[in-house]
Amino acid sequence: MILKRLVFTDLDGTLLDHHTYSFAPALPMLAKLKSLEIPVIPTTSKTRAELIPLRQRIGLTGPFIIENGAAIYVPNQFMPAPDSADILFEGDYWIKYFSAPRQHWLDILNQQKSRFKDKLRHYSEMSIADICAATGLSPEDANLSAQREFGEPVLWLGSNEEKNHFLNHMRQAGVSPLEGGRFIHICGQSDKGKALTWFSQHYLAHLNTQVTTKFLTIALGDGNNDIAMLNAADIAVRIASPSHSLPKLDKQTDVYTSTQHGPAGWAECLSHILKQYQEED
Repeated sequence: MILKRLVFTDLDGTLLDHHTYSFAPALPMLAKLKSLEIPVIPTTSKTRAELIPLRQRIGLTGPFIIENGAAIYVPNQFMPAPDSADILFEGDYWIKYFSAPRQHWLDILNQQKSRFKDKLRHYSEMSIADICAATGLSPEDANLSAQREFGEPVLWLGSNEEKNHFLNHMRQAGVSPLEGGRFIHICGQSDKGKALTWFSQHYLAHLNTQVTTKFLTIALGDGNNDIAMLNAADIAVRIASPSHSLPKLDKQTDVYTSTQHGPAGWAECLSHILKQYQEED
């Protein structure tokens, strides 16, 4: 039996260290996955502008999912695009969109935020220096992070009770807010889980092999905005964080939890999974 595996991974706090953004502890595992021809698909709240150079630094060349599942970018050479009217082509990629553009969500936020004066700040009103201070990013990387296309990150400054009121107002206004490791993302009903499911279905159809194939999706994440992705995957990996508690899942089986933080925990759990789910001759 041939075993085909896909790895969907969050970045900040998962493949990248929460504080330093280093992925060095994951490099041996990344090399192993490459040798096994297992695609590693970044599935992140980051922007396309951030992902293009970051993928190169990490050494990834396959598909990537941006802004919490708002869009999937697939290199043309990775696999052909599905025959669908809603697929767009841009340079070396074909693209599937799942979300309305950023301005739609900004309009809703601007209508509602007066109720929560001094309790929040959001990306479009923050300077590059402000984003650096909130994220620890360099000015260059903060500039890339500011190039949102599909949603708006909110930095919450109030209490948890006030935050819950804010989230309820956003939901009543048609927003499906997602809480990440640092920000609340004001966006639509697109999420990492829907993107994982859509891509996996089309990847499996692309394989279209006559040989008996077992297909396995593995997802790794550390935040609440990863919950949909972790629940949707065959195997879910919760990465321990130094800054917040583990995400709570509906999924009860095939759930791993790291003992180490960030990329060290990422490599730790994938090592266990690869040993347990090996390809059979």
